[in-house]
Amino acid sequence: MTSPASLDSLKSKLREIHHLHDAAAVLSWDQETYMPAGSGAIRAEQLATLQTLAHNQFTSPEVESLLGSFVDIDTGTILPNQETTLDDTAHALLRETWRDFSRAKKLPSSFVNKLERECSLAQQIWQEARKTNDFQRFLPNLERLVRLKQQEAEYLSYTDSPYNALLDTFEPGSTVAQLRPLFAELRTHLIRLLDQIRNSPVQPNTSLLTQSFDTAKQVDFGRLVLKQMGYNFQRGRLDLSAHPFTTAFHPTDARVTTRVFEKDMPSCLFSCIHEGGHGLYEQGLSPQHYGTPLGEAISLGIHESQSRLWENSVGRSQAFWKYLYPKLQETFPEQLGAVQAEEFYLAINQVVPSLVRVEADELTYNLHIMVRFEIELEVIEGRVEVDELPELWNAKIEEYLGVTPSNDAEGVLQDVHWSFGAFGYFPTYTLGNLYAAMLFQQAKQDMADLEQNIGQGNFLPLKNWLNDRVHKWGRQYSASDLIQQVTGQALTSEPFVKDLEEKFGNLYQFST
Repeated sequence: MTSPASLDSLKSKLREIHHLHDAAAVLSWDQETYMPAGSGAIRAEQLATLQTLAHNQFTSPEVESLLGSFVDIDTGTILPNQETTLDDTAHALLRETWRDFSRAKKLPSSFVNKLERECSLAQQIWQEARKTNDFQRFLPNLERLVRLKQQEAEYLSYTDSPYNALLDTFEPGSTVAQLRPLFAELRTHLIRLLDQIRNSPVQPNTSLLTQSFDTAKQVDFGRLVLKQMGYNFQRGRLDLSAHPFTTAFHPTDARVTTRVFEKDMPSCLFSCIHEGGHGLYEQGLSPQHYGTPLGEAISLGIHESQSRLWENSVGRSQAFWKYLYPKLQETFPEQLGAVQAEEFYLAINQVVPSLVRVEADELTYNLHIMVRFEIELEVIEGRVEVDELPELWNAKIEEYLGVTPSNDAEGVLQDVHWSFGAFGYFPTYTLGNLYAAMLFQQAKQDMADLEQNIGQGNFLPLKNWLNDRVHKWGRQYSASDLIQQVTGQALTSEPFVKDLEEKFGNLYQFST
């Protein structure tokens, strides 16, 4: 029988490998924030080397031997002689380690190296192409990435669609067959509500949000809100990037970024709140399990639920602004001093179809996700060529939202995801919105004074509730099992739709 020390040996080896991923993540963070423009080529080589080393160590005979002491390497089943000696935590750690190992083992080292190098280079080219509105500049890189992701799906194997293999990377267990009916039902509700809002006589005054707002003060206010949320700046930091993101190397080092525009105050503010939700998740993971799957987020859908919960359920609520609006007025007295709280609240909750996903309201945002999901599914399944994407993108946006990009920078080039090969990522955003509504509904049931606390600027009870109910578990449970455990329900769009109906029915004065 294998001694208990062997499990410690496995965890120790996993932590060593994680250090390589962390080093690569630091370089990626630097690439997005402070790296000199001329350093791109060598950065791609550095990242490729680190990720290849990590891959080779993880798929090595040493890890296989350590893991094989506890599970059948071919099936992942716990060995009979270990079944009764391991607790639930150990079972979960071995289950998830085997899942990662079995997937990694299918990918040749040379492929991992090539993909990582191409992703790093493509991301840099995407930044240039987006700035200059030049899709043709990015096209060769994107074509290579699509071929590589199709190849990855073949290596991993799949059922029904190659997209399922890529989707499973970000949202384990989710499939195209599950998403299609879920999204179709949600879209029906969203279009119905959007039509009611369009026919409403209520017209928010959003010009008050597009005045000239000092950018340094915007960032400082975002930092203030992050502190209020419980984000620990001794274990994180706020920086600027072209596309807001969160990255973490350990619960004691979880970093967020934002972007800031002088005449678009909500952009910086809500990206701070959004990324702050991600950052709180990373800071709330268990340091004890660092380096193992139990020290990692369950899925990107659950991760997104944390950012969308803070951004929308909290950050666009009346209770939140009851506390923070006077402070925002003090920061920008000339712009907002004479603006009533009700007028501001209506403005930040305006629903209007727009071109840019990250600036979209909480209702139409999901239509943006559906567009991207449908497009990348067509591309990965080989029904659409990459050079057709600008035209297809514009047609889909027109169909779903009734708006048409005037250029590719506000169209097909607006998102960073495809530049780093994240095909299968976009659906997790809508899943995150649905999870967020379910979790916030449960939080309100569990804490009768939650809204009162938020209205007094006391956000820590909510943060602590999320730490306890979601963050601390890492990957001990699947996303579906965690949601069932916390809320008593399987994934459903009902709480999300109900929240939208109630909120926007009141704001835009219609009955649902």
